[in-house]
Amino acid sequence: MRWILPIVLIAKATFAAAAPPADCVVLLHGLARTEVSFLVMEEALAAEGYATVNSDYDSTAAPIETLAATAVPEAIAACPVDAPKIHVVTHSMGGILMRQWMANAPPPDLLARLGRTVMLAPPNQGSELVNTLAGLAPFDWINGPAGAQLGTDGLPSRLGPVWPGVGIIAGDRSLNPVYSRLLPGPDDGKVSVASTRVDGMDAHLTLPLTHTFLMNSPLVVGQVLTFLRQGRFDPDLDMIDVLGDLAD
Repeated sequence: MRWILPIVLIAKATFAAAAPPADCVVLLHGLARTEVSFLVMEEALAAEGYATVNSDYDSTAAPIETLAATAVPEAIAACPVDAPKIHVVTHSMGGILMRQWMANAPPPDLLARLGRTVMLAPPNQGSELVNTLAGLAPFDWINGPAGAQLGTDGLPSRLGPVWPGVGIIAGDRSLNPVYSRLLPGPDDGKVSVASTRVDGMDAHLTLPLTHTFLMNSPLVVGQVLTFLRQGRFDPDLDMIDVLGDLAD
């Protein structure tokens, strides 16, 4: 029996060496949030075999241009060097950071490894809330200089179309009726559904969810996994499908 253990260990080592390297997924949280907001998504992605980098950048410390120039490349650099593709999942302002970084012509070697991007509730056309609240002391204290750049005539409006492989998930449920009165059409309490859209996107999906907790929904997790695998969303995906997929 003593010879069995060495054979088992050798077999495991051989299998591990033969397994192809995993794709990496970078997670970029939103304004005035932390990496904790993406813990559920991070665990789900890891369970599906992805290497993950959950960025903990300080979203209120600097303007968007500075944050994009530091947080995005630092997170990408933290991916395993042998990851064939680097995908990105963002929430809210995290999507604007990614757009700003892409607008500044990233190094060709990084672009060659860029996979798919899923933006959750991104203010791609800015937010009317910022038009009203920016300049007020409480708003500026909570959201910092980046927050003031997210109005409808702010930095997002000056960014061009997105790159191939971008999917967007919007929410249309609000927990704040006061804020929703300032937003045109369906909204998630912070961003209108219309504002999440952007030229060049491959796919757009609206779900009955709110801005703050959208990234924690099992349905969103399921749709993110679907898009990363297939480059599309599945409008027929339901909770039973998601739970079954995650349990496999």
